[in-house]
Amino acid sequence: MKITIVGRQMNVWDEMKALIEDKLSKLDKYFGDECSATATLSSKHNKKCLEITIVSAGTIFRSEIQDETFRNALDRALYSIERQIRKNKTRLSKRLRADAFDYGIIDTGEDFDEEPEFNVRRKSFAIKPMSVEEAIMQMNLLDHEFFVYKDDSSDEVCVVYKRKDGDYGLISTHD
Repeated sequence: MKITIVGRQMNVWDEMKALIEDKLSKLDKYFGDECSATATLSSKHNKKCLEITIVSAGTIFRSEIQDETFRNALDRALYSIERQIRKNKTRLSKRLRADAFDYGIIDTGEDFDEEPEFNVRRKSFAIKPMSVEEAIMQMNLLDHEFFVYKDDSSDEVCVVYKRKDGDYGLISTHD
């Protein structure tokens, strides 16, 4: 696993880098050599924030944890990713290492039920061309967390969404 450690508006000390690399290397049993992991550390409002993103065979595993210390956040983030793997092991078995589940999973004392089949509720609607501002207003009027629309200037299908920090995000498509 290729590991990248980033500090946002801070320097990551060598001891923390070694700890992150050591803990992430324990996940090698699930992923092949082509896997890459990024750990991003930052401090927000006197809380330590750790985001771990692992990309393997086109599948993205992500966990973002805020805690009092980076060590606690690291433990909770790794637990979260391992839980994602355990809950979806049947679906993921084709994308992970062939022997990923032969090693046994760290026993945390908690039983994980595998995710049931996905129940998909479908909706279809006409997409009206509009500006980003109009799409955000429409999303807020509907009291939704996201809104799909066609951008009036580029004709691309886009999604606006409300972020955890209260700002808005925009996802656009391209060929």
